[in-house]
Amino acid sequence: MPLLVSLFLLVFLAAPALAGEVAVAPEVDASALPTLGAQWLTANPYRGNAVAVDLGRLAYNQACARCHGADAATRAAPAPDLRNLDRYCRRIADAELQAACLRDNDDYFAHSVRHGKIIVGVTHMPPWEGVLKQELAWAIQVFIEAQARGARE
Repeated sequence: MPLLVSLFLLVFLAAPALAGEVAVAPEVDASALPTLGAQWLTANPYRGNAVAVDLGRLAYNQACARCHGADAATRAAPAPDLRNLDRYCRRIADAELQAACLRDNDDYFAHSVRHGKIIVGVTHMPPWEGVLKQELAWAIQVFIEAQARGARE
């Protein structure tokens, strides 16, 4: 029971701070990436693109690091460690099954970025739709995936 009370107090006390989260667009020139348009894609088109990883690092550190940690390389941040997003997909040996897993992961990532995380009326992550272009969102994802691979090796 004390653990439950502690968790309640943590959420209750953290709620005012999290409720003030506002999405602010990073100042990153994404013109070196292929233009994707206004309609969000269902899969990340930038996997294997080194330019996207570099731009993703810049965008991530401006838009995401405050909550998720600088360079997606810390577990001490208040928000989840994003390097775990595709952890299960990385473990799959079958190429076709892994590709399906990554498509599901892409869908989850895009939905989370676009719509944010609002739980019981508390904004844990603001919605980025209309603030962050999909080019930078997908670049951020490939940067996070590159960090996850680097942390594992």
